[in-house]
Amino acid sequence: LADKGNGNYAYVDTFLEARKVFGTELTATLFTIARDVKIQVEFNPARVRGYRLIGYENRLLEREDFNDDAKDAGELGAGHTVTALYEIVPAGVESDVLSGSVDPLRYQAEGRPTASRHSEWLTVKLRYKPLDADRSRLMTRAVEDRDASRELSGDFAFAAGVAAFGMVLRESEHRGSASFGQALELARRGRGADEHGYRAEFIRLVETAQSLGIAMREERSRGE
Repeated sequence: LADKGNGNYAYVDTFLEARKVFGTELTATLFTIARDVKIQVEFNPARVRGYRLIGYENRLLEREDFNDDAKDAGELGAGHTVTALYEIVPAGVESDVLSGSVDPLRYQAEGRPTASRHSEWLTVKLRYKPLDADRSRLMTRAVEDRDASRELSGDFAFAAGVAAFGMVLRESEHRGSASFGQALELARRGRGADEHGYRAEFIRLVETAQSLGIAMREERSRGE
């Protein structure tokens, strides 16, 4: 219903979650500041050979839909933030994780990478409709070497922990060496000040899942 009706949804199972949804985040969903918001990322093939978007399976659009104003997309509320994680394969590394690209190609000319933009890793495009308009506007931002940090920030570490936890729970074929232990380590590293205790709640959830997983493995071992 939320997807079809441009709405929002939340799963409330505890008092803390109810306070988060209705007390802290409610204003971000009630006051829309942009309609039909679409985001498209083009990676520079001189730096990135392939990529995979982690999650968002129910939000994916066809490439040509990005420039189609008739295609419905999500609404953006005041204070609303979105985090997207990509698994990338550096140029020169063999892998079956391949990527497409978007139009017009910023980093390729007639199928060849554009050497003059070698310092850029990717370009992010954001298209949205103002509340009083039916025609979308485009914003672009290139990410270069100087924009990247080798230090893992707390927010990024926590987001990576959440993603790893999700892939392990789903037994994703792409989870690689991800485990409950790795998810827990990343989440603890990115806990930070945690004013409202939301990250601590997630850490407890991972600890519980890890304990259940260990118990189930021990049970299977005894059965064998």
